[in-house]
Amino acid sequence: MPGITSPPLPAPDLIDIHCHQLSGSDHRQILSRDVHELASHPIAALDRIEALLTNRRYLSLGMHPWFIKHQTIETAFLRLKSCTHHPKILAIGECGLDKCIDTPMSVQIEVFSRQVQLSEELGKPLIIHCVRAFAELLQLKKSLAPTQPWIMHGFTGKPALAAQLIQHDCYISFGKALLQTGSQATLALQAIPLEQLFLETDAAGVSIDTIYAAAAKIRGIDPINLRRQIHSNFINVFFND
Repeated sequence: MPGITSPPLPAPDLIDIHCHQLSGSDHRQILSRDVHELASHPIAALDRIEALLTNRRYLSLGMHPWFIKHQTIETAFLRLKSCTHHPKILAIGECGLDKCIDTPMSVQIEVFSRQVQLSEELGKPLIIHCVRAFAELLQLKKSLAPTQPWIMHGFTGKPALAAQLIQHDCYISFGKALLQTGSQATLALQAIPLEQLFLETDAAGVSIDTIYAAAAKIRGIDPINLRRQIHSNFINVFFND
């Protein structure tokens, strides 16, 4: 009697780890919002955002370095802390360091460090924006010794930098840079462990399906296996209590 072949397992959801605009409802998305967008009524603003969050939609909330100068830091942290216990907020951020803006690095480090502390208090990962400040970032990683995962979003750097981040137990998320043939991001993607990989659309105006297809081609991996691995990473990072 011939053996019975089991039906193939369904492909897991696509995961868009970082986006600024929700698109469709056929994949999981983490919508990024800055605390300054909550204005003077953070709970009411969060309620309006929550109305958009179906079972596959989540939120990250933080203080982006670009917007530090547009708000009072203490007020911003009060707003941030008033909302971040919400179960649909999966991460703190995006937050980080950026040497291409005029906010002093000392101020950026203070604001970032306080968000690291909040991430640790809440047991929620950190989604990080970093521009030309990776030496400072990795020094903070060493000195603060966080236990929560750090996810570097929108990575476009060289393979050697990616290797440094991996050695410091960071996760790396790639976006539209993977669509540029021969970019540093495509080279970095080839060198990192799949267990520390995420993909995103950010504000690129491209679909997450397109990013996944590019990543699978670059890595020479079956697209379904890539989906399974990133889905596993998502569960391990955000739901591994």
